[in-house]
Amino acid sequence: MAVKRRADTKFVSFDVFYEDGTRSSNRKVPSEILGGLDGDEPARAAIEAQDRKIAEASGKPARAIAAVKRSGAK
Repeated sequence: MAVKRRADTKFVSFDVFYEDGTRSSNRKVPSEILGGLDGDEPARAAIEAQDRKIAEASGKPARAIAAVKRSGAK
């Protein structure tokens, strides 16, 4: 019988709360940039970079991030 492999944890999902009251769920951030002394703080920078790239492609300004939490975290 084949051995079942664990799911790769290459990405961690985050919920992003913007200052205008909107929310974006399940934003993926590479797991290798997380942890250490900074914890989840590098996720905010990665998501801001994603937002800038999306803003450039859409022609709309990037929204200001109020908070970032891991998806499913309480």
